[in-house]
Amino acid sequence: MRDGTAATAIQPSGGVLKGTANGLINFFAGLTILFALWWLAIYLATLDPAASHWAAFGPIPAFKSLGKMWESGLIANALWTSGYRLGIGLLIAIAIGVPIGIVMGRSKRFRDLSNSPFQLMRMISPLSWEPIAVIMFAGWDPAIIFLIAIASVWPVIFSTAAGLAKVDPAWFKVARNLGAKPWHIVTQIILPAITFDVLTGIRLAVGVAWIVLVPAEFLGVTSGFGYTIEDARESLEYDHLMAMILVIGAVGYVIDASLLMLIKRFSWHKQ
Repeated sequence: MRDGTAATAIQPSGGVLKGTANGLINFFAGLTILFALWWLAIYLATLDPAASHWAAFGPIPAFKSLGKMWESGLIANALWTSGYRLGIGLLIAIAIGVPIGIVMGRSKRFRDLSNSPFQLMRMISPLSWEPIAVIMFAGWDPAIIFLIAIASVWPVIFSTAAGLAKVDPAWFKVARNLGAKPWHIVTQIILPAITFDVLTGIRLAVGVAWIVLVPAEFLGVTSGFGYTIEDARESLEYDHLMAMILVIGAVGYVIDASLLMLIKRFSWHKQ
């Protein structure tokens, strides 16, 4: 009996280990294929002597430049500056988006009135606001933070509203019958019920904000990922340019993977 119980207990652990191993194999195999295709594309491009300058865009020069840029502090400085702008912009988007999303999910009247204008504003390219942001704010940092916030607030709003719409209305009725105050309903019912959807919205918001951040830093600023890429382009240091693109991809991947882990942690559908 004990042996059977032990075997049953060991099986899930073995399954987890197997799944982790398969995940790592797929991860490194996928990256290997990507870098091989990258190298092949540059190799084929440089077969033409007139296109020999494309060699600097290859993976080997990019990886060599990574070490030099890290030692010089260029990557750390760009990571800190862009991370600050991204973080503040997302915090503003979450602080605005979650309450509005809760109101949309709870009030059909507000949802009907706000749906059209919100959808209209959501479809405006975030970078279209750049000239207005430059006029509104004295410095470039607040302008970039504004662009990130206005780009990322919409996924938070709509995901929050969609999550709350899925909550059984009977929960609120039972809570009120038991004497729950509005604050208790928010903290004990609404927030736990919508955490999964809010995190999903934040993950989508990060993807949008990450896309907006880099081009927003092309102009006016003297630090950050976008500035570093533009500076490398102007100085014809294409290996540095590709190295910074690698850093942007890696950092974005880590952020997205971390959010995905949180989403799975709060998912009601356990694997």
